[in-house]
Amino acid sequence: MPNPLSIKAILQMASAQLHTAEAALEAQLLLQSALNVNRAWLIAHENEVLAADIHQTFKALFKRRLAGEPIAYILGYREFYGLHLQVTPNTLIPRPDTETLVDAALAKVLDSANLSVLDLGTGTGAIALAIAKHRPNANVVGLDASPAALNVAKNNAASLAISNVQFVLSDWFNALADERFDLIVSNPPYIEQNDAHLSQGDLRFEPISALASGADGLDDIRHIVEHCLIYLKPQAWLMLEHGYQQAAAVAALMAQVGLVDIQTCKDLAGNNRVTMAKNPLIVSSHWG
Repeated sequence: MPNPLSIKAILQMASAQLHTAEAALEAQLLLQSALNVNRAWLIAHENEVLAADIHQTFKALFKRRLAGEPIAYILGYREFYGLHLQVTPNTLIPRPDTETLVDAALAKVLDSANLSVLDLGTGTGAIALAIAKHRPNANVVGLDASPAALNVAKNNAASLAISNVQFVLSDWFNALADERFDLIVSNPPYIEQNDAHLSQGDLRFEPISALASGADGLDDIRHIVEHCLIYLKPQAWLMLEHGYQQAAAVAALMAQVGLVDIQTCKDLAGNNRVTMAKNPLIVSSHWG
């Protein structure tokens, strides 16, 4: 019968087997989950022997990660913009790149303003909840075509006690009537449908409907841009996350429908990540 191992030894062995960029951190997170403790506890008790039943629980979680399952799905949560979000295989996993979109949105939504914000394809609710949390006077609506994803978003709003947001079942704009918004944001699917990355890494486990969008990856972005003027107030902004190589194409689509002041923001890695543009209308009878 093998000798029981210390927490430190188990983490070292697990890290050596994981071929990921954050192997040591992932091993820690999985063991924290098995023990239901925080990182500080783990470090303080690293020389203690792990109980056999906990070790078995850890090994089961670790086996899933070795098979390639995303760490966020195994743990059931992801941190995003300082929020602890429930994540399930029914939702896209929130990523740091998307925080660029939240930064851009918050720069346009003033603290004191009672503005309306629409998040299209909200998934876990990450973008909508981050905006609502940091702009409590804003009224935020998150739309998604997936009932399962909406349940996750609603659970996240409840657990975070964020009340200035509502989530609605809708295929893009379809459930909206005559509502108009001061800001529309979206992280839509933007990967080319035949992209090899869809069969690699974490993407293998995420819902394809939240990832791929036609031959050039722009089908959903085209749909949003082509219909956005109906739902944007005069001088309101549309902000879209996209692939690092798609900024010029997204900007061209925005220009085609008459949006102005087009600009692109870079993510932390220096890649073009968010393109925004404004509805040029100031006064029009159409807006009544």
